[in-house]
Amino acid sequence: MQQTEQAASQANAISPNSPPSWWQRNGPAVTLLLLAPVISEVLYGSTRVSVIPVLIPEIMCWGCGALLIRHFVRRWQKGWLSMMLMGLALAVAEECVIQQTSIAPLVGLAPHAYGRVFGVNWVYFLWALGYECAWVVLIPVQLTELLFPARRREEWLGTRGVFFVGGFFVLGSFLAWYSWTQMSRVQVFHMEPYSPPPLYIAAGLAGILTLIFASYRLHAPAVKRETRRPAPTPVTVALMAGILGTPWAAAVEVGFGNWPLVPYWWALAVGLAWAGLTLILIKRWTSCANWGDAHRYALVFGGVIACMLGGFGMYRMGGVGGVLTVDWIGKGVLNLAAAGWLVWFGVKRMRSTEG
Repeated sequence: MQQTEQAASQANAISPNSPPSWWQRNGPAVTLLLLAPVISEVLYGSTRVSVIPVLIPEIMCWGCGALLIRHFVRRWQKGWLSMMLMGLALAVAEECVIQQTSIAPLVGLAPHAYGRVFGVNWVYFLWALGYECAWVVLIPVQLTELLFPARRREEWLGTRGVFFVGGFFVLGSFLAWYSWTQMSRVQVFHMEPYSPPPLYIAAGLAGILTLIFASYRLHAPAVKRETRRPAPTPVTVALMAGILGTPWAAAVEVGFGNWPLVPYWWALAVGLAWAGLTLILIKRWTSCANWGDAHRYALVFGGVIACMLGGFGMYRMGGVGGVLTVDWIGKGVLNLAAAGWLVWFGVKRMRSTEG
């Protein structure tokens, strides 16, 4: 791995006689801006090719949010657990403040209110916390750092960049709020505009601040201790990521109430246990002394494949009549292209490591 880092550093080195190009300065940040919404929305299928222009506010919201999270976690010199807490904060912001999906009555695929207690869609909320944290923040950040290994420990934003990206995040959040709560719910789903009680917004903001504070206060990762317990092989990591991730990506349909015979409290218990098991396994794997880039790539590969497969489950179970043929074809083509690119990138990186 050290040889790979040195080779990447040489490849990305900037000649002292010439200023850095725009891409050399901004490539990692731009890549993460795009990967966050492309993986979580486009490859998943919730943003379909027939309405692809909505990717623009998603870049402003999801992309800028992931970029800001990565910046502050690196500035604080924290690890992936801190980034996970920040990802949960972004998910709470989306679900309770921006689009308010988890506190407004569900629309679209939801045949009836499922797991809605005290004005909160608890099953959907749990799904959204896990999905948005993993596929909006953790996986896109990991993939971007694999693409730019020589700059993985750097902060990709300066002070002006933080304010610039933060401004676009606020603007994108406003556009997402207005287009969903004031327009789509009314014009597409023929529902009244939703205005949550101020107490719910205050609770969401309190949750966001608490998660950010916890992320900041979390101890930085300690230096790995030599241990006889090796990490699983990269193939095992990829398989486990796919096995654990695919059901979660598809479980949005449980939150929408498409399995009404399943008691909501049971769905919550299984979801919490599933998330806990995943967290324990990843924490155990990443603490192994031989955990390296091959394992990180495997985790990303399995996670992205799980996201794409889970999206097909969403299409199949959630009202096929509402999915245009062009959207089925578009998702299939994009998913195949993404899978092929991931395989190509993995083979290329493995060859460079061997060299």
